[in-house]
Amino acid sequence: MDSYITAIGTAVPRYGFSQSQIASFMAEALQFDERNRRKLQTLYRLTRIDRRHSVLPDYGTSPGEYTFFPNTSDLEPFPTVGRRMEIYRKEALPLALAAIENLHQNGKTVQPTHLITVSCTGMYAPGLDIDLIEALNLPTTLHRTAINFMGCYGAFNALKTADAFVRADPSACVLVVCLELCTLHFQKKTDEDQLLSNALFADGAAAVLVEAQPNLNQPAPSFRMRTFFCDLWPDGKEDMGWIINDHGFEMTLTSAVPTVIQHGIGKALSRLLEHGGLAIEDITHYAMHPGGRKILEVIEQQLGIDSHENRFAYEVLRQYGNMSSATVLFVLKAIQKQLRSTPETGNILSCAFGPGLTLESMILEIIPATHPVQTTEVTDQIAANPAFIP
Repeated sequence: MDSYITAIGTAVPRYGFSQSQIASFMAEALQFDERNRRKLQTLYRLTRIDRRHSVLPDYGTSPGEYTFFPNTSDLEPFPTVGRRMEIYRKEALPLALAAIENLHQNGKTVQPTHLITVSCTGMYAPGLDIDLIEALNLPTTLHRTAINFMGCYGAFNALKTADAFVRADPSACVLVVCLELCTLHFQKKTDEDQLLSNALFADGAAAVLVEAQPNLNQPAPSFRMRTFFCDLWPDGKEDMGWIINDHGFEMTLTSAVPTVIQHGIGKALSRLLEHGGLAIEDITHYAMHPGGRKILEVIEQQLGIDSHENRFAYEVLRQYGNMSSATVLFVLKAIQKQLRSTPETGNILSCAFGPGLTLESMILEIIPATHPVQTTEVTDQIAANPAFIP
């Protein structure tokens, strides 16, 4: 029995800011002099990120107008974990519901039998899973699983879990929701690693349906989950971490991470291909988690691909930044969107990295839709319904 990703939905908060705006906020918050302000702006430009989104309006406002951070020159008293989790609990459900609504706009509406929630940026109980059951009027007997604190590769564990559910019960329909509010955890520190973390992360949510049959009647293709592979590189254990401290969740992301990935990814992805009975020539699309520009460049070097083949990851990075676990699903949706107008077959290679240093990877087989949407059809639907999301 196989399992298929039949629909993908995404959403970001209403507040969106250019990298230049966010850099100005950070420079003000860190009380940088003119020289360090210029250096910070340069760092933000080099990320290849144009824009990021947040549930907080503060990153685009001036001192004296903040609604979350204190309106003081040094942002003291700095928000506590409790205050940050208060905002998380308030904002998580609306953003998750927006991703699910977008999923329904891009696929069929179904009644899930299982719900998997993923997050590493907030926790509360009763949690997001129960809030979703109440908001969507889902059965109280729904099977619920929470995958927490796994970082950027959390979506892979959710998809593996969904795959197991469907293989065990062909009638299962699994709804996966990845919800990350990374910007709640801005840290007021000036070390290089923290400056880099502050330059990358953003808020976003993604929803996925996993079923035992492809949805051939929708405009977009389905993705058969062909094989998974996980590896752990302890040499990078100190280079990527995520801990709960008194003033938020603190990310460690050192400049050594690309080097650790460079040394291990070639062998790891060779084993993934071997497990799937495939060669690199069988891969037609790449859905890499855009953890950062240098990480994407290292992947390209090791796999012998160019930036065009990796373009979906770069485009998501440019438009949204790194939204932790939700990000790779944005990349898959971008691929799915392109394939709406072409009945193309092939395989997608996807991977993400996180604390440990952990690699999670998978191969998805593209199952074309029976009636793909042609370009003229998309134009007609937009004209008839401005809210249509292709």
